[in-house]
Amino acid sequence: MSRPTVATIGVYGASLDTFLAALAGANVSLLVDVRQRRGVRGREYAWANSLRLQAALADASIEYRHHIELAPTTELRQLQYREDERLGEGKRSRSLLAPEYRRRYVQEILDRADMDSFAASLPRRHAAALLCVERDARACHRSLIAERLAREHGARVLDLLP
Repeated sequence: MSRPTVATIGVYGASLDTFLAALAGANVSLLVDVRQRRGVRGREYAWANSLRLQAALADASIEYRHHIELAPTTELRQLQYREDERLGEGKRSRSLLAPEYRRRYVQEILDRADMDSFAASLPRRHAAALLCVERDARACHRSLIAERLAREHGARVLDLLP
């Protein structure tokens, strides 16, 4: 079986048009939403709220799946917010994940998830994209999912910046 291509994409800094163009440019046929809460604050990001996003993706012939089991818990998000505050960063300006967040996300979420089944469910002729809100994948848990898929399942990873 060929190896999957996994893109990562965030909401911040994108419009619906640039978001969809980035997905099209990467040949994405499946968007995997890995957010716990599928809403985004701010009028400029209303398009990324679950039902609107699903409708736009359907119009673009892109399948949508929500994998809440890969979303960080509220406790983990709070841990990252405390580190952001300590560093004077916010979710929209974060550049890296806190080491403790990374460690706990891997231990509490990724190590417990059935990544073999998840990887097997990904398309092979087109790319899948992991979605969360942060613009930079390095500042988001989706990078940890992509790293695991690359290491254990040979996935080719693309970080999209609409």
